[in-house]
Amino acid sequence: MDIKGCYQFRLTRNSDLDLEDEVEDLAKALQGELLSRRYGKAVRLEVADNCPQPLVDFLLNEFGLVNEDVYQVSGPVNLTRMMSICDTNDKPDLVFPPFTPGYPKGLHSKRKHSNNVLDLVAKQDILLHHPFESFTPVVDMLRQAAKDPDVLAIRQTLYRTGARSEMVDALVEAARQGKEVTVVVEIRARFDEEENLALARRLQEAGAVVVYGVVGYKTHAKMMLIVRREGRQIQRYAHLGTGNYHTANARLYTDYSLLTCDKVLANDVHKIFQQLTGMGRAVRVRKLFHAPFTLKKNLIDLINQETSNAKEGKPARIIIKINSLTESNIIKALFKASQAGVEVDLIVRGICCLRPGIEGLSENIRVRSIVGRFLEHTRIYYFENGDNDALVYCSSADAMIRNLDMRIETCFPIEDPKLAAR
Repeated sequence: MDIKGCYQFRLTRNSDLDLEDEVEDLAKALQGELLSRRYGKAVRLEVADNCPQPLVDFLLNEFGLVNEDVYQVSGPVNLTRMMSICDTNDKPDLVFPPFTPGYPKGLHSKRKHSNNVLDLVAKQDILLHHPFESFTPVVDMLRQAAKDPDVLAIRQTLYRTGARSEMVDALVEAARQGKEVTVVVEIRARFDEEENLALARRLQEAGAVVVYGVVGYKTHAKMMLIVRREGRQIQRYAHLGTGNYHTANARLYTDYSLLTCDKVLANDVHKIFQQLTGMGRAVRVRKLFHAPFTLKKNLIDLINQETSNAKEGKPARIIIKINSLTESNIIKALFKASQAGVEVDLIVRGICCLRPGIEGLSENIRVRSIVGRFLEHTRIYYFENGDNDALVYCSSADAMIRNLDMRIETCFPIEDPKLAAR
């Protein structure tokens, strides 16, 4: 045959898995669905803009699509292939120089000389800013807890962790040491389902209790709870984060980790774990905001409070840094805040459905997106709070319907004045 032309195209298929809420064995049902993912319904056809129309029509017919599903691309249709350039060694001038995370004061970088993280947390809260500060203290906290004879129980959520996870290694060791280890594994984390199923099996074989959360809601919260006997007292230590327990991502994503033994905050974490491992009943927590129950309402209430403060002539300002902003009720609340004179700064890396700068509606709102070497992943909510101390919260949740209404999420306060100011 004679080759008359060569044209690029790419087909996108629906990757959602069809799982019924009433399945008896979620892991088994998910395993069966994974086999059919590659045959999901076609939803989009991308073609190079030099592709002849007869060939486009042929592809549309083959995949059961219509003209509205075609996207003509000027250039490569699969930019992901460009990632392979980063792995080449013959163009060092195109690659960022190596970056080594730092360590916060009081924590040593050499693991063999590392302090006991639990003892440090007992003295004060620790806030880590990844990847500028290492994720290793979080791993060390879990590893040390696994070996500590006074630690009675460990509970943790796992959403994305990586195939060779140090966190899972530590949980396995803790279970083999006879500690009560409970892990909430979100096996429906998109494209990590198969890996998470393997992690769940490994944990179960070690003796850990593995649960898959609440039916109908993805567990997206990043929480770890360590229960330790200290003399005649029981002390709880918690880790709360904006990112996943994935040591590789912690070197590429910007995220916050809070290590604390605050009694109220740790008890809130304990209550949420009770919910996740029980019947899924709503629980009353004191300091944490908890999706899908209180998080959205509380955020809107805080925005409305800034609106009221502005109307009363008090200091009023809102700063929100998130990945996406799509939730209409939060957008409407921010519009009202702007109309009342509240200065609003939004730092949104991805999708933002709020239009700033509209006279009479959003002229006091500014929106920017930061794109740099590291993937901006932190979720931070700041409220001036009138004449009182400012309120600062970090969260696992973006301002999206799926985060606020369809997932288990947490939003936690940064109460230490020095950490909040930082």
